[in-house]
Amino acid sequence: MAFENFLSDEQQIWRDTCNRFIDREITREYIRKCDMERTYYYEAYEKVAAQGWLGLMIPEDQGGIGGDAMDWVIFFEAMGKYSNDFSAATLGVSMYTAQALLHFGRADQVAQYIDAYLNAKVRFCIAISEPQAGSDAAAIRTRATKDGEDYLVTGLKQWCSGSSAKGAIIAMLVRTDPESTRRNGLTVLLVPNDLPNLELRKLNTLARRGTGTNQIFLDEVRVPGANRLGFEGQGWDIITSHLELERLSIAASMMGCAQQAVTDALQYAHTREQFGQTIFNFQVLKHMLADMQTKVDAARLLVYRAAGMHQAGQPCGREVSMAKLYASETLQEVTRNGVQIMGGHGMLPEADMERYFREGMQATVGGGSSQIMRTIIAQSMKKK
Repeated sequence: MAFENFLSDEQQIWRDTCNRFIDREITREYIRKCDMERTYYYEAYEKVAAQGWLGLMIPEDQGGIGGDAMDWVIFFEAMGKYSNDFSAATLGVSMYTAQALLHFGRADQVAQYIDAYLNAKVRFCIAISEPQAGSDAAAIRTRATKDGEDYLVTGLKQWCSGSSAKGAIIAMLVRTDPESTRRNGLTVLLVPNDLPNLELRKLNTLARRGTGTNQIFLDEVRVPGANRLGFEGQGWDIITSHLELERLSIAASMMGCAQQAVTDALQYAHTREQFGQTIFNFQVLKHMLADMQTKVDAARLLVYRAAGMHQAGQPCGREVSMAKLYASETLQEVTRNGVQIMGGHGMLPEADMERYFREGMQATVGGGSSQIMRTIIAQSMKKK
């Protein structure tokens, strides 16, 4: 499908390259296998690294490609084709956390981590949420107290995707000022996932089966002071600095997966015969498929608009929230309809629609729920 009216020749070539890569080098069969076996996408991650694409948004003088926001969403649209989990969680979280490290890290931290990251020797993940702090991220209680030059970290983190993968460095939001409340007194520490007294417990979730999501139990885990990212009390600024790129990657991934769900449902409708004809010939299914494709195209327009604004340096928090909201709800709707079109076949893991459907159910929760997205959009509509 061509989008020449939105993309330059170079962007269209990039889009074609990314789609060929996911189809030939990663394959839907590999994605399906990792999901069914709940195993991390190590081989795929390393193939992306070998292309140099982990450095997509890293400046060329730091060893990256120096891409822009449109390159970013085109990449994630393709990588999300068969799994939002692989694209947004395995790749996206690591890639936008690397941006935060480049922006807030000291020279010695950049030297220590970025080259290793670009070569897939380490990967990044984020630990913000806690049992009592989800959408209300400023309510965290995990404490980090100074002990000489080090920090002792005690608490419980929840929903930390990718934190059990080998070589994972966890960008963990902790409270360093016990007298502070809400956004004040928060700090980010870079925590290797193999430190003593740190326990990872993988959660048996509906979606995010390949990347895996974990609880992290910390009992006076000793973290070197040199692992602090930025200054004490700068944590809120650090974790919110990448929100637009994060939500753009998520929205693009979901939109890419939604497109594949429509494509798979359409192909099935053209080959499945009932009552002497293919089921595509029944008007009720034609209209369902027409609505599905229309919504995916609308989601794509919202994602591309937000990326274009980000690339132009324009404020785009509202537009990014609209893209994330609509893409996530579109993925949920088209995959539900995809299962309905494919019937019992759509409920089998081998058919892939079942995986798309599960990821669609997660889509409106992770990375900012639909309710939070609507709140952000509505806040931007207040009279000045």
